[in-house]
Amino acid sequence: MKLFHSRWGVAIVLAVVIAAGVTGGLLATRSTSHKSPSKAAASSTTTTTAVPHAASVTATISVGSIPAGVGVDPSTDTFYVVNGGSNTVSVIDGSTNTVTATVPVGSGPWGVGVDPSTDTVYVANFHDPGTVSVVDGATNTVTDTVSVGIDPRGVGVDPSTDTVYVANNGSNTVSVIDGATNTVTATISVGSSPAGVGVDLSTDTVYVSNSDANTVSVIDGTTNAVTATVTVGSYPWNVGVDSSTDTVYVANQGPPNGSSTVSVIDGATNAVAATVSVGSDPWGVGVDPSTDTAYVSNSNSNTVSVIDGATNAVTATVSVGSRPAGVGVDPSTDTVYVAGGGSPGTVSVIGI
Repeated sequence: MKLFHSRWGVAIVLAVVIAAGVTGGLLATRSTSHKSPSKAAASSTTTTTAVPHAASVTATISVGSIPAGVGVDPSTDTFYVVNGGSNTVSVIDGSTNTVTATVPVGSGPWGVGVDPSTDTVYVANFHDPGTVSVVDGATNTVTDTVSVGIDPRGVGVDPSTDTVYVANNGSNTVSVIDGATNTVTATISVGSSPAGVGVDLSTDTVYVSNSDANTVSVIDGTTNAVTATVTVGSYPWNVGVDSSTDTVYVANQGPPNGSSTVSVIDGATNAVAATVSVGSDPWGVGVDPSTDTAYVSNSNSNTVSVIDGATNAVTATVSVGSRPAGVGVDPSTDTVYVAGGGSPGTVSVIGI
């Protein structure tokens, strides 16, 4: 189990001073780095190919200390950035790229998920320990706190069932939360050190990356049973899903035991259809179903790789702020938000 991602290595000293509760007393021992798939040959490897692309950074927004996850509510054009070193969530108005509120949450917030149908935001606090803050998007206040497993990280939401999935990195489980009652209705055993969560809304399927097992657990959302385990690259971290093509993108951080890649999984077959080489230490994954495009933040390269879902090729590499982490995409505006930096943190806004 890895309690701290290595991107915090430099910033962690600052974080101890700013918010002593964030470190949890342990540092990572890992080195400083920490569509339809039928369109590509099975288990193929796609190398990075730079071609012209319109993506560019159009704005930079100051947020809290050590920003990590990014959540999006397309219905309100609002972005939510969790600040691990500040124990807060920055609320960003997508129409003006300004921070309109700062919401105090639990200790060591990491992952975030949004339910647009209820205007509710769920924030995993890995150092509380083991809680999820429920934020009312209309008032920007915490309305409830839900106890989950040890060291919660990734958060996935299925708005059609009002269900929230939380990966508990220290418990090797996923907590299933009923959004109507804010209670845990099931606890699912998965692989070692689960980190990222992605939900395919078209198939009611949940994908959980197991960082120490180099696998992805596939969960049936109707039964809460693990139906498959897919082997991916080295140290898989975050997960993005394109429900329109039934495709899953998994960021594999790689070193010291492998290369920095993205595994592209065919959701229909649960097979890796392609492996895409990206920048160093890929961290976050965001998907724009409207353009069949995936965006991957590369924490050690200070870049975002833009992947064409039709060809599984990198079509552009966009320079962003320092130590990029979480990625959020608003398909309605074709805008990408990338959290990064240490203390203070920033969000790079990429316009397409």
